[in-house]
Amino acid sequence: MKNKKEINIKGVVVSFFSEKENDFVCLTDMAKFKAYDSGIVISNWLTTKYTVHFLGAWEQLYNQNFNLMEYHKIKNEVGTNGFIVSSSMWIKKTNAIGIRSSAGRYGGTYAHKDIAFEFATWLSPEFKLYLIKEFQRLKIEENERLFLGWDAKRMLTKINYRIHTDAIREHIIPKQISKVQESKIYANEADVLNIALFGMTAKEWRAKNPKLAGNLRDYAEVTQLVCLANLENLNAEYIRAGIVQKARLFKLNESAISQMKSLIDNPSLKKLKIRN
Repeated sequence: MKNKKEINIKGVVVSFFSEKENDFVCLTDMAKFKAYDSGIVISNWLTTKYTVHFLGAWEQLYNQNFNLMEYHKIKNEVGTNGFIVSSSMWIKKTNAIGIRSSAGRYGGTYAHKDIAFEFATWLSPEFKLYLIKEFQRLKIEENERLFLGWDAKRMLTKINYRIHTDAIREHIIPKQISKVQESKIYANEADVLNIALFGMTAKEWRAKNPKLAGNLRDYAEVTQLVCLANLENLNAEYIRAGIVQKARLFKLNESAISQMKSLIDNPSLKKLKIRN
């Protein structure tokens, strides 16, 4: 799932993702606030007249393909003995777009934030307030990241990385090797920079963060990206000078430590540091 993020609400880790400026929050995660099976909690919420009416109103407002006939059938039956509404049933019968449900290890039931906030109200008013607060905080940080030029800094490291890969191609990659072998050498040299600055390889980061999209550099702070751009240039020069990888790693790590201390203590760059 692309752009998946997490927030912590009263000890409950809740994931969400963004799609075309719409945010979808994981109801399965939110339901863990209650000491019951998440699926049962969600079904209990869906099987109330108010919830069905709210979902119907939301779909009619945003979904041109909403099945009104099936919606009215559900609305008439909800509240009767033995009638249960599940997320999969609601989606299948009404062609709803406000709720999404998928199976599997990383699956779950997600809902548009408008609907998720209603679910939070049903769970606990306090939980809803904390959810809105954390959600808004994260959105503010995302806007600050864009405003402060994080994407520009990320692009700078990608441009500098071309200098880095050129040096690898000219001085490290042997002639007449396969594309697979060539890519392995590039990845190996990229990890020299990752270890020097972040203390781990790309593979180690992915193992620690299996639910996050992208790579560890996509989650770096602005100061780290500035340092990374410098390290890429340094490593390119070290490669051209014929310095072996082990020695380069040691020198790059020393430079990373020194540069990060300077960048973090620099008053003009402190405002660029993204809050954790």
